[in-house]
Amino acid sequence: METRVRFAPSPTGFVHIGSLRTALYDYLYAKKNKGKYILRIEDTDRSRFVEGALENLINSLEWAGVPHDEGVFIEDGEIIQKGEYGPYIQSERLDLYKKHIDELLEKGLAYRCFCSKERLDKIREEQKRKGETPMYDKHCRGLSDKEIQKNLEEGKDYVVRLKIPEDENIEFNDLIRGKISINSKEIDDQVLIKSDGFPTYHFAVVVDDHLMKISHVIRGEEWLTSTPKQVILFNYFGWEAPEFVHLPTVLNKDKKKLSKRQGDVSVTDFKDKGYLPEALVNYLALVGWSPKGNEEIFSMEELINEFSFENVSKTGGVFDVEKLNWINSQYIKKYDNEKLYELIKPFLVEEIFTESEFDLKKDWLIKTIDLVKEKINNLEEIVPHIEMFVGTEVKANDEVKETLAQEGVKELLEAFIKELESIDEVDEDFAKGIFKKLQKQTGAKGKNLYMPLRGAVIGQLHGPDMGKTFIILGKENLIERLKYSLNNYTK
Repeated sequence: METRVRFAPSPTGFVHIGSLRTALYDYLYAKKNKGKYILRIEDTDRSRFVEGALENLINSLEWAGVPHDEGVFIEDGEIIQKGEYGPYIQSERLDLYKKHIDELLEKGLAYRCFCSKERLDKIREEQKRKGETPMYDKHCRGLSDKEIQKNLEEGKDYVVRLKIPEDENIEFNDLIRGKISINSKEIDDQVLIKSDGFPTYHFAVVVDDHLMKISHVIRGEEWLTSTPKQVILFNYFGWEAPEFVHLPTVLNKDKKKLSKRQGDVSVTDFKDKGYLPEALVNYLALVGWSPKGNEEIFSMEELINEFSFENVSKTGGVFDVEKLNWINSQYIKKYDNEKLYELIKPFLVEEIFTESEFDLKKDWLIKTIDLVKEKINNLEEIVPHIEMFVGTEVKANDEVKETLAQEGVKELLEAFIKELESIDEVDEDFAKGIFKKLQKQTGAKGKNLYMPLRGAVIGQLHGPDMGKTFIILGKENLIERLKYSLNNYTK
């Protein structure tokens, strides 16, 4: 049987980092098994629908490099659907759900429930007071045809509930957790169709997974307790259930579910801070999954080859921003400088340059990127590193001011200026030889040579390679900066 998996989110907001990991695992498993990965949109809960969320979802997946083969796409700004098992948006499949709910009603495997919200709330409160698990009391399960017809004629609102079998062990296999068995006494008569005519998740997902020939249902462990209800539905329809895979939750450092209260949690948050999609996907793959070796940096192709559910943990994976930063920094160091130039534009335009200035400084910026990219964890952090090379004023902190005020520094800077004035341009030969010349002329050496020079030129005692820094700043800029430091910080 062909491997067919689906990522089936609801368009209720920005894409959570845990949702991206689910989509990634779907993608990796499908590609490893030469199968298909489908994007289906579960939008039947209209009260939670958020305008623009669908577009954000598709754009986030595309940015992350987790493309689907079938389902819902954006082309030329329009939402379209591709594939032979559509529609792939649940709100467009209502006729299909009606057909299948009618089948269950006719077979007596589902029933109409006319209970009011007030009655249901009262039952739940009473059950809670007694320390019982809140469940529907099956009040409408035994209604006669005559009573049902009377209620329908009176126009009473109703939902359709699943008729759970009495005292039966519902069993299924999970590829991570193994065999799971739950007695039907613990399962509520789940609502399948709401009073507005829309299906609930539990009903629509079964119909869709069967009709779309889904072979493996890969989703978060929060859906584990819902699975028995869905297994019952598969059995009632006489359909073969797919394989189930329930992924561990993505946790914060406190081992609680990652949420907005702890900071960044959406894919957009990380994109906006300048995390590279390849690095974010690489890191997310490791949150809950352990490769066989000790390697931590993987290309997408390597992830596909290595991935298996056998090495996915049963317990939650901790999202460690420091580890993400390390992985992202490894990618940045190896990234093509021309590509980084394009990616840093949103961070530098308006913050440091106008758009035209940014474009005009392309060659200079690419050289500067090459010099400073080893110092950053994400692209947002590049701003002060680039700013350090812009303008002729040197902003010095107290430590730098103290260094520049030391005895002999004034003479060192004056000697450096004289050497600069004697050349046409700062090239590699000058950058390599200047330190020995200044040492010979002034007697300064070691940190007494390097720290004052660095402090006077960039306002920091530690930073990128000094020779390359001189080349990037150039003769005129270096002279202006040295004069500024002479006039403002030396004695």
